[in-house]
Amino acid sequence: MHAGLLQNGRVVFLDKVENYTQLKLPNGQYAYSSEYDPATQKLAPLSYKTNAFCSGGIFLADGQFISVGGNAPLDFMDPTVGDGFKGIRLLKRSASDATLNGQSWNEPGTQLSTARWYASVQIMPDSTIFVASGSLNGLDPSKPENNNPTYEILNADGTPQGKSINMEILSKNQPYYMYPFMHLLNDGNLFVFVSKSAEIFSVGGGSVVRTLPDLPGSYRTYPNTGGSVLLPLSSANKWNPDIVICGGGPYQDISAPGEASCGRIQPLAANPSWEMEAMPEGRGMVEGTLLPDGTVIWVNGAQEGAQGFGVARSPALEVLIYDPAQPVGKRFTTGPKSTIARLYHSVALLLLDGTLLISGSNPVEQPVLTPSAQNPFVTEFRNEIYTPPYLQGNPTRPSNVTLSSKALKANGSTFTIKFNCKANSKAVKVSLYYGGFVTHSVHMGHRMAFLDTKGFNTASTSQTITVTMPPDKNVTPPGPYVVYVLIDGVPAIGQFVQVS
Repeated sequence: MHAGLLQNGRVVFLDKVENYTQLKLPNGQYAYSSEYDPATQKLAPLSYKTNAFCSGGIFLADGQFISVGGNAPLDFMDPTVGDGFKGIRLLKRSASDATLNGQSWNEPGTQLSTARWYASVQIMPDSTIFVASGSLNGLDPSKPENNNPTYEILNADGTPQGKSINMEILSKNQPYYMYPFMHLLNDGNLFVFVSKSAEIFSVGGGSVVRTLPDLPGSYRTYPNTGGSVLLPLSSANKWNPDIVICGGGPYQDISAPGEASCGRIQPLAANPSWEMEAMPEGRGMVEGTLLPDGTVIWVNGAQEGAQGFGVARSPALEVLIYDPAQPVGKRFTTGPKSTIARLYHSVALLLLDGTLLISGSNPVEQPVLTPSAQNPFVTEFRNEIYTPPYLQGNPTRPSNVTLSSKALKANGSTFTIKFNCKANSKAVKVSLYYGGFVTHSVHMGHRMAFLDTKGFNTASTSQTITVTMPPDKNVTPPGPYVVYVLIDGVPAIGQFVQVS
């Protein structure tokens, strides 16, 4: 249901309280969280104290992974897990300290100011955490008394400031107000998208800076969620944001046709407008993940239905590859087809080796292991790896990558990277990559910047290049990032760094 790539190269999975999982804790209860090592396939069960069902999250500036909000306890199922509606959970991992591996979630007892189920999260340039939206009780979102159309701020350490403030775009767009898409822009403001509506919001001022045009087509956020990606930032485009939103659907029912259209917008342009294009097929619950070469992989979801238990069918099994550098009509190509339905509560995220991990699918309220007429799509415990085109055919990767520092500053400063590559290579690219918190087709905080480089010698197999960091924390807010070195489009194994 929720996932993130940790600094030790492992993936944390996070789920709700269930009556069955494949892992148990030392206390005999089922584990609702785990730490997965893609290199060894080993799993460590992790415990938590409050139900993380449909929480939001992000990485703190110090690298801790935070999960906020959730749902009510299920005492009859597990008396050891409490109410998670206001929960704040922290997980600490390190690229250099293996003693942290396998340690469970830390919940110091601090709480959000109001209950939030289905909240979105974004870290800000000053390291504070912006938390928006959610349900107060997990009941019918068409009734305003159940909803929480507000935002609140957490301090840099994840402690709450204790005040929830109304946010008009959330109020206006109920019941499609939960899990809004949010992207930090290079002017320090937030792009916020709910339902079909978009705006630029000043967190510091608590006000709307600009109302953007509505996106044509169906609804795009929960329960008809599509996917939203902030495309790669670079000095070539003056770090200006370019955002694409794909998929969705018209209503919450199994008969709802998936939306095929995508809208792309530059919100800080003089006259921003949506440039429309289409995926090869309509899809709800489709999610986009940036690759280190700047392309986007769209996976998961269904051609009919919506988010919710038992309200989707016609799984969308194809990988869609989106190249933002191409003109409209030529951006999408179709990749391979999976055999596993990835419906409600699926996730996808990039690993350090440049492959895409695809996991989950929990379209039933409690786990079902055998398909039936009533539940044709079961709880899915298998992981898949998608190998992108740049790694197909066993290409030669850059190797022996050494960074002069892994503590980097977003202030235009420079660092060096040494690496080896094959002779007569043509071009180098360096990506600074933030995977974020992945859930419900929403990749919270997800972003990537191409860094300027100097000193690449096309004739040499032993390279030392100078790399320039982005100009400020609006472009790369604080936290853990991965540096990928690409030679002629082929990435080396990524390395975690800490950006401040």
